[in-house]
Amino acid sequence: MAKLPPEDFLPGIGPQDPVEDIVQSRPMTVTSAPTEDGARPSKIARVLRLLRPSHSHTAYTATVLLMASSFLSGIIGLVRGKYIAWLFGAGPQTDAYQAAFRLPDLMNNFLVGGAVSITFVTILNKYKERGQESEGERVLSIVLSLVVLVLIAATIVLMFLAGPYIRHTNPGFTPEQVELSARMTRILLPGQIFFFAGGVLSATLLVRKQFLFQAMTPILYNLCIICGGMLLARRLGVSALAVGATVGAFLGAFLLNAIGAARAGVKYRWGIDLHHPGLRDWLQMTVPLMFGFTLPFLDPYFAGYYASHGAGDITRLTNAKQLFSAPMAVLAQAAGAASMPFFAKLWAQEKRYDFAVEVADSVSRVAALGLLAASAMIALAPVLVDLVFRGGLYTSAIAGQTAGYFALFSVSLFLWSAQAIYARAFYASGTTWLPMLSSTVVTIAAFPLYGIGYRWHGAAGLAVASDVGIALQTLALAVLLHQRRMVSLASIDYRELGRCLVAGAASGVAVWAAVLGATHFLPGRSRWMDAAELVAGSALWLAITGVLLERLGSALPRATLRRLGLS
Repeated sequence: MAKLPPEDFLPGIGPQDPVEDIVQSRPMTVTSAPTEDGARPSKIARVLRLLRPSHSHTAYTATVLLMASSFLSGIIGLVRGKYIAWLFGAGPQTDAYQAAFRLPDLMNNFLVGGAVSITFVTILNKYKERGQESEGERVLSIVLSLVVLVLIAATIVLMFLAGPYIRHTNPGFTPEQVELSARMTRILLPGQIFFFAGGVLSATLLVRKQFLFQAMTPILYNLCIICGGMLLARRLGVSALAVGATVGAFLGAFLLNAIGAARAGVKYRWGIDLHHPGLRDWLQMTVPLMFGFTLPFLDPYFAGYYASHGAGDITRLTNAKQLFSAPMAVLAQAAGAASMPFFAKLWAQEKRYDFAVEVADSVSRVAALGLLAASAMIALAPVLVDLVFRGGLYTSAIAGQTAGYFALFSVSLFLWSAQAIYARAFYASGTTWLPMLSSTVVTIAAFPLYGIGYRWHGAAGLAVASDVGIALQTLALAVLLHQRRMVSLASIDYRELGRCLVAGAASGVAVWAAVLGATHFLPGRSRWMDAAELVAGSALWLAITGVLLERLGSALPRATLRRLGLS
């Protein structure tokens, strides 16, 4: 539990709001209403209830659902990465494939701000609190109609500019790589229309606390990429993956959320009204996101610019970041996405104190878990990367380099987790220009670090520069929230973070030494050996970490067991 801010930090907070009352008033477990015969439903029945599309989630159940979805999606994403690595290795073709996503992502970021569901959640919550849900749907229809037209026009224009863009942003590419990457870019561009429309429709479900369709979206998207490769790779080569991604954007991002919105009774009506106040509100929130630069978004662009000079470096860095993103999605993105509607509701209801405490709690929780997870990831990096990626054209040497990058990325897991929550705190309050201005300044300041890192130690230096940059990003957001009296820096649970740091460091060193010893005495690698070492190392890490946290007085193990219903 995060420490609460001083009483004079937020307006309207005083002795009448004792800490004990607030803490005790929070539900720590999920309860279920009795059935008609007076008996409570079984655990299986409660789980099935949570999986109903129309189920209205709490912050806790939404977090659990999205974490489970992120974990499953991460596993499928690793299978996708394994398949691509086995089939194409790490070389010019895969570098071209990774670079092909950059222009479509830029279009998404600059034309719709890259966070459409986040801004719409805040706007729709305002209309809901006023009892004007039908007017909120009117705003949805106006924005959806207008921006889809803009995106269609932009897609056509950018298809002609794909070649020059790839050539100038990847100076190390050969002409053949530029042509291949530009062709895949043109295949991927229409997918951004589906992502935008799906994001708008998803927001209507998030306001209703319905998260199942959002949870299913990344799973279906990853499956479509795998299927595209399996069905079309012989005919199209690596371009088959781009076809699968576009199909996944249509089925996963758009069609799935369209079905969910229709089931929820959301009505879309074609029409554009440039004078509607809701459109102005949306533009005021989204324009800063369109024209601002954030390091989490531009990090792969900065790294890719320099890494394009080394054959396969983009692929190795991307694979390491993809593997790193799996736990990050579980910790940061799932918790942030689940918390966003609740943050927005607290702010709309002007419950500033509850808002500050909820944000601080979320940051403390995900940062503590991030420190612990990072220690295991770093210790098990060689085994994990070898198990996931080695095979086919992806040799042991390539896997070893990828493992080094993965370990370097893992150092900053707790920072990526914290900044995701801090950013959503701003978005929930309807403030987008300030964090975007801050992020732009941080991004401009961080860009030279990538050049310095690359000249210092090649691709590994790019991973270090990424860590330093995200540290600056997190610190800037935290300080701004503190200065605006929204979330106090004093409310973060630094003692719990310290306990997790000590426990994680000790258990990580122990597991690393055990893995190193096993590698020395058992030369040669096999799938079964990697799997056995991963299981044994994870069990050892859990045992040591659990004991140390208990000895250090951490409440995390007991709270985790209680949440899982095991205490």
